[in-house]
Order: sequence, then structure tokens, then C-alpha cells
Amino acid sequence: MSRPVITLWSDSQFYSPYVMSVYVALQEKGLHFSVKTVDLDRGEHLQDSWKGYVQTRRVPLLEVDAFELSESSAITEYLDERFAPPQWERLYPHDLEKRARARQVQAWLRSDLMPIREERPTSVIFGGAKLPPLSQTAQASAAKLFSTAGALLADGKPNLFGEWCIADADLALMINRLMLHGDDVPERLADYAAFQWQRASVQRFAALSAARAG
Repeated sequence: MSRPVITLWSDSQFYSPYVMSVYVALQEKGLHFSVKTVDLDRGEHLQDSWKGYVQTRRVPLLEVDAFELSESSAITEYLDERFAPPQWERLYPHDLEKRARARQVQAWLRSDLMPIREERPTSVIFGGAKLPPLSQTAQASAAKLFSTAGALLADGKPNLFGEWCIADADLALMINRLMLHGDDVPERLADYAAFQWQRASVQRFAALSAARAG
């Protein structure tokens, strides 16, 4: 069987947390892929000449041969089924309930905690941006993050479900929006996020942002 041609479309600054999630997934699977960028600030994603226009007009966009797919959690689930164990590494837990919980965590991080996302954008993580103190609304959102993440990590293990899964990268990024800006984060969650951030696949994505800025 010939090797599939895989392309990941990213924002040009490599700031998207959702692009990071897919990039990490591809790295963890050990798949060969190329990266292309679209300039969101210039509205290139809204031009009908762009590959992703007929999907959701957002990044990430994944191309696998002639198949195109957008929305990061849909992409990571597709990758885990298309390139399944045992030949490829697993992105989601094998256990049914844990796998469902991992998807719950991903959906929650993408649909909630908006004040954190607004007041601590990923330019804090990848561009070193320094912003005003959190508003009361964002502080309440942070408290919710800490409470929920603390319950998920109550067993003190370095990963959410024993073995690493893609939801670990997503949760660590949300915590790092605060921690890497210098906001107060509970020590146990800070240790968890720092541990996850050292993973090779995550560091490779961070290097893309750093190279772009340089």
C-alpha cells in the first residue's frame, strides 16, 4: 500500500491551539506530513480558492490524499481510526469510558472557558505577550478550570488516564495560557502542564512558532 499524502494547513503564525492538537497527533502517530499555512489576518481562509473554503473555512484543515477534513477533534478522532493501533500509536485511551471522557475534555476545552481564551490568547504561550491582569469574569473561569482539572487529575498521575492521550496536550495548553503568563496556577496543575509541555511532539510545534517569530 502506498504511503498517503498528508497535508496540515495552519495559521501562518502557528498560534492556533487546534492546529497544535492535530500537529501533535500526527507527530505521535509517526506519520509523514507537510505543513502549509494560510494567513488569517489577510483573510486568505475566506477566499474560495483556498482548500478549506468548502469545509468550515477554518484551520486546521487536514488533507489525506483526496479527503479533506476540518475541526481539530474530528481530525484527531479520524486519525486514530484511519491509522489505528497496533501499527500506529494510540491517541485516545483503549478503555471505552476513558476514551469518552477524553473526548468530553476536548469538547469542554473548545466550548467553554471563553474569558480565559479571550484574555490569555495563545500569543501568550507562543509569542510571549504580556497582558493586563485577569478580569473578575476570567478569574471565575480560571477557578472553574482549576476545579475541573484538579478533579480529573485527583490521582496525582502525570497523565489524565494513565497513558498519554491527545486530551493531555489540549488541557496542558489551556493551563499554560495562565501559567506561562505568570498568573497563579495551583502547583499540581502547573507541574502537570509543565510535564506535558516537554513532550517532543509539543516542543516541535512550539519550535514552528519560534522559527516564525525569529
